[in-house]
Amino acid sequence: MLADILNRINDPMATILVVLLSITGLYFTIRTKGAQFTMVGEMFRLLGKPKTSRETAAHKKVSSLQAFFVSLASRVGTGNLAGVATAIVIGGPGAIFWMWVMALIGSINTFIECTLAQLFKIRGKDSYIGGPAYYITKGLHKRWFAVIFAIAIICQFGLTNNMVQANTISAAFTDAFSIPPMAMAVALTVLSLVVVFGGITRIARVCSVIVPFMALGYLGIALYVLVANIGSIPAVLSLIVKSAFGFEQAAGGMVGTAILMGFKRGIFSNEAGEGSAPNAAATAEVSHPVKQGLIQTLGVFTDTLVVCTCTAIIILCSGLYDGGANGIELTQLALSHHIGPAGRSIIAIAILFFAFSSIIGNYYYGECNLAFLTRGGRWTKPVMLGYRLVLGVLIFLGSLMTVDLVWALVDFFMVIMTVCNLIAILLLGKWALRLLEDYRAQRKAGLDPVYKAATCPEIADETECWK
Repeated sequence: MLADILNRINDPMATILVVLLSITGLYFTIRTKGAQFTMVGEMFRLLGKPKTSRETAAHKKVSSLQAFFVSLASRVGTGNLAGVATAIVIGGPGAIFWMWVMALIGSINTFIECTLAQLFKIRGKDSYIGGPAYYITKGLHKRWFAVIFAIAIICQFGLTNNMVQANTISAAFTDAFSIPPMAMAVALTVLSLVVVFGGITRIARVCSVIVPFMALGYLGIALYVLVANIGSIPAVLSLIVKSAFGFEQAAGGMVGTAILMGFKRGIFSNEAGEGSAPNAAATAEVSHPVKQGLIQTLGVFTDTLVVCTCTAIIILCSGLYDGGANGIELTQLALSHHIGPAGRSIIAIAILFFAFSSIIGNYYYGECNLAFLTRGGRWTKPVMLGYRLVLGVLIFLGSLMTVDLVWALVDFFMVIMTVCNLIAILLLGKWALRLLEDYRAQRKAGLDPVYKAATCPEIADETECWK
């Protein structure tokens, strides 16, 4: 009953959210002169660039690359395997084209929000702390507004979303290996708690190992499928484009459905503009906020243009997308079509890495915002302990139960947090734009950009980490 009520609220709100995210993305694309396109080379340069003396300071605990992996761990999850399949089934192959479009447009939202997170971050015990709740408070001076965001992200990423991830892992392993759900529930709960009790530094180290391994492994599988079906690739790409514009109605469905599903699944997968990635971005030690903004933008491209496209190739080359299967079942069937019965097991293992990395990445988003709510006071430690124990209970329950209501709650809280974040970045985006101008000017002068609070004297008192 409650799930039905929430879904009736969520469906129209999701459509409105797609429109808002698109408008915001187009606005910042124009204002930044297409930074997400023109500065791709700079993004890769920053990933491989040696650390400066500032970035190797003794108090640093989380590197720029580790912060990137934490956010990518949260982005790359069940949406990349099950979500892509659902988009294709409901919206047709053309939905993939619109997922690409959403990533290209929406990625600039990630640049703005992550640059702001760096600008307004504060010092914590083991790392910097920041995110939308912090830049809303310090930039807009509206703590009540920041509290709404903080509660929404704790409920969405910190709690309910992790029940969904645990449920997906459990279901995939039960189907592929006949492992009892109870055994999976215990194993996932223990593994998750071992990692999260180590705080952000342990989470960052684990993500730095899991994320490259899972991304490269899945890319290798997709490349094998691509090479094995190289003759079919032109036809598949043609089908995606034709279906995107309604030229292949039988295969692609109505063009409006393709656009809506592509945008919805793209947002769910890459999280651009939701306000999640800034919490990880703020932890990094960099010499200029724009550096981490650019690196995090690359995460959107990795998620959608690489990982989601891999899944789409596997499904569309199999020709099974209109056979009645949906979600993770379709992805498993498609890979089994290409490599035999082992495909089901490989997808189950991929789900384990994708979803488990999301669990620990999502957990940190909740921790960061709980720290904001408690203001680092005497209640912080017991609240954090309670949060970790509640997380363990929810992971355990999520591994065993159906999650229809949980999915409805995930969507509901996602709308709230995203709307709050979009309002904030629209109001505060002028500072990210000024920082981008400063960064470009320093690069043009042949310098390694360094930011000082005096660059924006109007907010110098609120950016104490850049004195």
